[in-house]
Amino acid sequence: MTRLMSGPAFPDAPPVVQLSEIHKRYGQVEALAGVDLTIRSGEVVTVLGPNGAGKTTSIGLMLGLTRPTSGTVRLFGEDPASVRARSRTGAMLQDSGLPEQLTVTELIRLLRSYYPTPLLTERVVQVAGLQDCGGKRFGELSGGQRQRVYFALAICGDPELLFLDEPTVALDVEGRRLFLDFIGEWARSGRTIVLTTHHLEEAAQLATRIVVFDRGAVIADEPPAAIRARVPGKRIRIRLGATLPPDALHELHVSGVQHEANRLELLTADPAGVLRALYARRVAITDVEVAGADLEQAFIQITRRT
Repeated sequence: MTRLMSGPAFPDAPPVVQLSEIHKRYGQVEALAGVDLTIRSGEVVTVLGPNGAGKTTSIGLMLGLTRPTSGTVRLFGEDPASVRARSRTGAMLQDSGLPEQLTVTELIRLLRSYYPTPLLTERVVQVAGLQDCGGKRFGELSGGQRQRVYFALAICGDPELLFLDEPTVALDVEGRRLFLDFIGEWARSGRTIVLTTHHLEEAAQLATRIVVFDRGAVIADEPPAAIRARVPGKRIRIRLGATLPPDALHELHVSGVQHEANRLELLTADPAGVLRALYARRVAITDVEVAGADLEQAFIQITRRT
């Protein structure tokens, strides 16, 4: 898949999303502690964070589903709960509470009727890969088919801003490919996308920016390459031709080790030295790859709690 542009399509346009000095409390729990976040037209922003970090609360504020304890939230310069802001926004959430007796086509026609300039029903069905499901009742669909319906309903209003919560969960390979292709096309047309995902490879593919939440605050807000660069050292991926000797990794200068069957992955600041040591210890290496740290390793390091 072609990587998306590295910055907003319209940098001089007013912000699409603006969170200013946001605090949100639930009783004694402070879910957000002074969050500032600006998202502009044409950006694809992936929001990451461990459980309880504040990312879900932030998305809820952007969608107007909840109100801040203090601070200001604006969508297109409007209150997020206003009709004008919502008419320009689409959202794909995990629990949509859809009526199970309606067919897929009926659901799409119903939802698109709420928007001033919706996409054609046929276009929505095609993009979401629902050509064989139009006459089926929602309650009869598989998990993957339901996920495609959620996506279809999110885009049916032709929104300028699209929120996607774990969009590829339960999708098969073909459904995931269709989704990724469409998101690339959507972003290149200047639309704005905000998504959450546990598939960090997906986040690296799609995002122009990655925003990391932890303990109610934004602790990183950078392009994927800059996030990965926070991890010093290199990643060595090794395919083993024989069982790893018991003492093969003893006193190696590595900061991370993953070993499963015939695959070994090491994180180190001295890849050449580590490889020399492994060869000297007669480790049977059939294939080796040295690269920078991936997004998962960077995410773990950034959110590591001491």
